[in-house]
Amino acid sequence: MKARILVAEDDANIRLGLIATLESEGYAVTAASDGAQALRLFPQEKFDCVILDIMMPKLSGFDVCRELRGHASRIPILFLTAKGEVGDKVLGLKLGADDYVTKPFGVQELLARVEALMRRARTSALPADGGPGLPPVFALGPAQVDRRKFVATVGGRCERLTARELKLAEVFAAHPGELLTRDALLNAVWGVGYFGTTRTLDQHVAQLRKKIEADPASPRAIATVHGVGYRFDP
Repeated sequence: MKARILVAEDDANIRLGLIATLESEGYAVTAASDGAQALRLFPQEKFDCVILDIMMPKLSGFDVCRELRGHASRIPILFLTAKGEVGDKVLGLKLGADDYVTKPFGVQELLARVEALMRRARTSALPADGGPGLPPVFALGPAQVDRRKFVATVGGRCERLTARELKLAEVFAAHPGELLTRDALLNAVWGVGYFGTTRTLDQHVAQLRKKIEADPASPRAIATVHGVGYRFDP
């Protein structure tokens, strides 16, 4: 069966180019010209990946991503971002996007990232009460992390976690006191086929700290080992 991809892009030329490129690689593509149409189409098929332009009429890519993640969807999401718009990339990752490509992008880069995202989605799913030897609710520093609900509770504050943040939390909790290199964390959370940079990891760690630390300005549970990676200190 062909993998199904939902593409949301308001620029007709780019949209048609994406359809032709993806279909030439054997994917089944459903296309939307704005964010609202993308949300209407999403429940109609079982998609394997979603590609979202950020700036679209009616609803932006940010709005679509927020809506999908609000329903606990783990489907891989790839953003198309404008060149130089670092803030867009950061916000997209915060909202739960898995990766991004910058316009103008090369066909081979786009295809490689789509393939890597779907491969990781197929192989990295964790059972709700299993995973790396962790219970459904586990401690990460001062926080209690609920794997079933994707939330962290600390000091009476409840924070919703993205799928990547939860996976990071699980890896840290499963390796207390160990020095985890950035490459090791990228492989564990994003998969060995990930083509991005360690900046993506650092952004996710920063967001996780804000949600699980009693004082996010002075993180104590997840320590930075400069030039190497991170360590969870129970």
